Amino acid sequence: MKPAISWEGVFPAVTTQFRDDFSLDVDATARVMEGLIRDGVSGLIVCGTVGENCSLSTPEKIQVMEAAKSVAAGQVPVICGVAEFTSQFAIATAKEAAKVGVDGIMLMPALVYSSKPHETAQHFRTVSKATDLPVMIYNNPPIYKNDVTPDVVSTLVDCETIVCFKESSGDTRRFIDLRNKVGDRFIMFAGLDDVVVESIAVGAQGWVSGMSNAFPREGETLFRLARAGRYAEAMKLYEWFMPLLHLDARPDLVQCIKLCEEIMGRGSALTRPPRLALLDAERAEIERLMADAMAHRPELPDVGLKAAA
Repeated sequence: MKPAISWEGVFPAVTTQFRDDFSLDVDATARVMEGLIRDGVSGLIVCGTVGENCSLSTPEKIQVMEAAKSVAAGQVPVICGVAEFTSQFAIATAKEAAKVGVDGIMLMPALVYSSKPHETAQHFRTVSKATDLPVMIYNNPPIYKNDVTPDVVSTLVDCETIVCFKESSGDTRRFIDLRNKVGDRFIMFAGLDDVVVESIAVGAQGWVSGMSNAFPREGETLFRLARAGRYAEAMKLYEWFMPLLHLDARPDLVQCIKLCEEIMGRGSALTRPPRLALLDAERAEIERLMADAMAHRPELPDVGLKAAA
């Protein structure tokens, strides 16, 4: 039976926090999540790309999931990324996620191997058939080298646990192409920050966001404005946000987002090797972008968010 879910709004791809020796800092990661929920986000994605999934051991992933489940306490959905080398490894991680009791998994193609379309589909099919958790399929061809096209997704309509498609190729036409193929069978999520308004305009019901880690209220407000068709107000905010949203499309997006998060006092910029700190010139450019953003930070229209803490 298809799981009954209500995923919509902004789900930040939560950063994973580390100590100076690169060990996992669960308490600091929990504080990041607490701040996001306090500021009105609609859900949490843990152990995604921004959460440095592939740099975490399985026991560490479980600790992060447990922290998220505890912090959320049913206030918002918690979805855990599943990014593994093989379908069987992915099934094992999905089973751990089910034990923790998260609300769903975000399933990436099998890593490293550049699969053919039917192999990509079979990976999603195999894992989804092995779990009762709702599954969000994640397409990010620039990062993971496997393109999950609407043709691939449309072959998975019989997989009842697959309920959602996250599109991060940047090609917003795909939302329309998928809907033309399968109607409203899948909830659709924007996965690339700097095309979010366009994605919402063509049917995205949610946004897995990187930069909303640093600016959760701005992210949630932008999303709600666009969903409500309040485009004149949305565009003012989008134009202010865009220089920062572009950071989500860079190869070093994790370092960029974590640095912005640190500047905002919401977390640490430290990443686990092989991700290294930004070079001095790169850091200076991000700091300049952030200083400009803060100097012109807009007053947010009312979209029903609780008052800032």
